[in-house]
Amino acid sequence: MKIYHGTDTFQPIPNAVVTSGTFDGVHLGHQKILTRLTEIARRGDQAGETVVLTFWPHPRTVVSNDSQGLKLLSTLEEKTELLAAAGVDNLVVIPFTRSFSELSSAEFIEQILVDKIGTKKLVIGYDHHFGRNREGSFEYLQQHAPEYGFEIEEIPRQDVEDVGVSSSKIRTALLDGDLKTATKFLGRPYSLSGTIVKGQQLGRTIGFPTANIQVDDPSKLVPANGIYATEVIYKGEKLGGAMSIGTRPTVGGTYRTIEVFIFDFNQEIYGEHLTVRFIEYLRPELKYDGLPALVVQMKLDVEKAKTILGI
Repeated sequence: MKIYHGTDTFQPIPNAVVTSGTFDGVHLGHQKILTRLTEIARRGDQAGETVVLTFWPHPRTVVSNDSQGLKLLSTLEEKTELLAAAGVDNLVVIPFTRSFSELSSAEFIEQILVDKIGTKKLVIGYDHHFGRNREGSFEYLQQHAPEYGFEIEEIPRQDVEDVGVSSSKIRTALLDGDLKTATKFLGRPYSLSGTIVKGQQLGRTIGFPTANIQVDDPSKLVPANGIYATEVIYKGEKLGGAMSIGTRPTVGGTYRTIEVFIFDFNQEIYGEHLTVRFIEYLRPELKYDGLPALVVQMKLDVEKAKTILGI
């Protein structure tokens, strides 16, 4: 996949089959659009290349000044990797600024889709809107597409509603601890990545040394507090783990931490990078009557996680 940051270096390609959107999480609904995009680009005598236009930072953080409140399912790096895995030929990351948000739908079509990309066919999801104040719609595109020299296709409403998924639904599920729904809608386990930092090292004293994770991007959504069965990806190796997200009330914790106990692992990895995949939610975070009671529960959590992971 070729990656372009901005449109200045992008050269229009013959028979460009294009879609645009934020694609946060690249969930099943997005995957349906991407599959259709590829089908069109690969067929017949007019085979071409697929082009995905996406925006960074997320438009909501710009137009609503919600830079702190909105948490995302995927960082730009994660989104790029997921789109590449979906078989996209070209990814154009457009810097989303206040001035860009003021482009009208007509200006977006003329300046970006036509002049910069050379769109021959545009594929959009049902009820997709674009341009200033989301004024652009399928009906507008359908009406004006011939004069711009491209065709347009909308993913049918029935196809979208059959999937019944949106990024906001997945965010809500993760924040509610509803991992099953999030996994179903994403089509894969939710994951986050980060660097291992030093914590209070209390886990070492009770037989459960944990890796404290500092998430790469502060805008990345961290799921609900609780205990999870997880897969840990470290230097390409898949390991099992039990993760705790929360404030550690049993030991008087005052701030939120993300810690994972990696099974059968005793390496020093401070400063190293790893990825955690959330497989199953085990239980909420609870306050226990002292460390001995907490240790008993942690042993139960580990055994349950190992059973779930098949270890």
